[in-house]
Amino acid sequence: MVLYVVRHGETDWNKVKRVQGHTDIPLNEYGRHLARETAKGLKETRIDLAITSPLIRAKETAQIILGTRQIPLLEDPRIKEIGFGEYEGVSCNGEDPVSRAFRLFFNAPGEYIAPKGAETIEELYERTGDFLKELCEKEEWQQKNILISTHGAAMTALLNRIRGSLSVESFWQEKVPPNCSVTTVQIENGVPRMICHILLPLLLPLLLLIILLPFSFS
Repeated sequence: MVLYVVRHGETDWNKVKRVQGHTDIPLNEYGRHLARETAKGLKETRIDLAITSPLIRAKETAQIILGTRQIPLLEDPRIKEIGFGEYEGVSCNGEDPVSRAFRLFFNAPGEYIAPKGAETIEELYERTGDFLKELCEKEEWQQKNILISTHGAAMTALLNRIRGSLSVESFWQEKVPPNCSVTTVQIENGVPRMICHILLPLLLPLLLLIILLPFSFS
């Protein structure tokens, strides 16, 4: 099994650095452009099915990448973004007490305290880990190539688990994945491992040809 794990394209709230979480914000035009560039990079890659967060920014990203492919697009709430509760809609760059408290999520995640109605990083690790475990154990999908469309923190939780780290303090050790970045993961004998991480959609065609072509036909 090969997974193509992608973060959704840009939204207006990404652009102005407002906290999204479970708030259902659509892609903006630049976000759709990024998804189209990613679609070009994956055009010659076999994709057998796709799984997306139910949030519209991830779902639309998956739909653009899939293009005319007639394959299943499944929704799974376990890969939606972490919920920020009362912090959703807050400016990430504000100097008010709420904005400063939220910034701990990025700057000192070990000190971050989830507000009312929010999830903790531990809870995010748990549900994304359950999702990954099910993929690894799903025998009928072992020969498939699967697109996974998700979000910055959810993607980070998945990839940290694959790297073998469930540290909250070091949650952002690899930084926030850029919009429409793609990480490829191979699952063999139930064990996932990262193959490569591509930050820019424009680099996809060349790097996929060099690194991933053998897996596209397996």
